[in-house]
Amino acid sequence: MNTNVIINYARLKLPLFLLPIFLLVVVVLFLYSQNALCVEGYVQIQKDSFFFINQYLGQYPYLQINLTQLGDALVILSLLSIFFIYASKVWESLLSGSLVSLLLAGLLKKIFAIPRPAAVFSDDSFIIIGKKLTGHNSLPSGHSITVFTVLTVLLFSFMPKSLKSKIAWYLAIIAAGLVLVFTRVGVGAHYPLDVIVGSIVGYISGLAGIFISRKYRLWGWICNKKYCPVFILLFLICCILLTFRIINQNLVLFYLATASLIVSLYKIITIYVKK
Repeated sequence: MNTNVIINYARLKLPLFLLPIFLLVVVVLFLYSQNALCVEGYVQIQKDSFFFINQYLGQYPYLQINLTQLGDALVILSLLSIFFIYASKVWESLLSGSLVSLLLAGLLKKIFAIPRPAAVFSDDSFIIIGKKLTGHNSLPSGHSITVFTVLTVLLFSFMPKSLKSKIAWYLAIIAAGLVLVFTRVGVGAHYPLDVIVGSIVGYISGLAGIFISRKYRLWGWICNKKYCPVFILLFLICCILLTFRIINQNLVLFYLATASLIVSLYKIITIYVKK
């Protein structure tokens, strides 16, 4: 599996960055055409679409609160922990991409300082599922960046060979990503453009993670058996953190993430003992 991932990475070219950059330019031009390159304008042009999407998706609160957890790095990376054993190159890209996404998310949120919906609209005007967020850090959506960073790495790591399969795989990943990121509107945490921009930034972060892992061996040591105890400890800590999440919220996604970590822990310990 790891060999196939490396082969897929070798086929990637830098022009892949042109599409997300073009999409960001389109978003900026759209905002400019609507006189929305300011906080008030940005919020007002999305008011109706935010309420519409929020009211529709908010009818399924348990589904929304579960799916939106996949934008949490602890949860989504725990679900993918098994790739640490069978496709370490995927994890190298995920780690690099996550660092890039963390940097971009923190920087962009501070630059734009857009107030969250709950900081602008009254609580009884829209649906809030889970914790009420009122900060001035709405753009871009950090959950959306995380989701698309991970999905972009998976997209190119396991890209099929035939053209039809490639198209189907690409569309499936993008569709799944959009379903996940729009849960942020459903729970009342973000505006539609927050998640769209976040998705594009996440795509860029995922690509950057792949190219960094391809050119530099920053994380090459993670497949070395002598470092297994480090990841055994790390996965145990993640299990403990997820256990606290289960106690506090009792969501299905937390159980699935914990189960994935336990399986991965068993595999890693087995490998280390056989060293």
